Amino acid sequence: MNRGSILSISAMTVLGLALVPSSAVSQQKSLKDQLVGAWTLVSRDNTAPDGTKGQPFGPNPRGILILEGSGRYAWMVGRPDRPKLKSTNASEVTAAELGAAAQGFGANFGTWSVNEADKTLTYRFEGALRPNNEGTEEIDSVSLAGDELKLSWNLVGGGGRGDEVWRRAK
Repeated sequence: MNRGSILSISAMTVLGLALVPSSAVSQQKSLKDQLVGAWTLVSRDNTAPDGTKGQPFGPNPRGILILEGSGRYAWMVGRPDRPKLKSTNASEVTAAELGAAAQGFGANFGTWSVNEADKTLTYRFEGALRPNNEGTEEIDSVSLAGDELKLSWNLVGGGGRGDEVWRRAK
């Protein structure tokens, strides 16, 4: 090959690479980077060891999951059909009323991390509606496709599995 041919081939290669979309050249974001943000709940299902399915927050649950890039998170989920309290004044709400309303609600916050190889998300509970969860961890399997996030984990206590589907908040 002569010097002119080499220069021509080099020039065509550089021009070809310049025309390739930047997304094809750049590396894909890490799983952690893809999870950062706010998510709204689509569904929440529990499956018992015998295969029985249940929806602890009803057929149309509402919720938000916020995963900060700093490693902090907040998770809140509730049934939209929870019983209303008789009063908006907190000092007038009975323990029974509050307990009934809390039955259809879940909330916790703390820190989170990702195992990229296993595609798992670990929550470390610092505060929770259910105090027994504080100081514990939950490890969820992660499946991410575009703006849809699926989380699955083993249920504590009676066994079985929990599954949530989230959509990236817009």
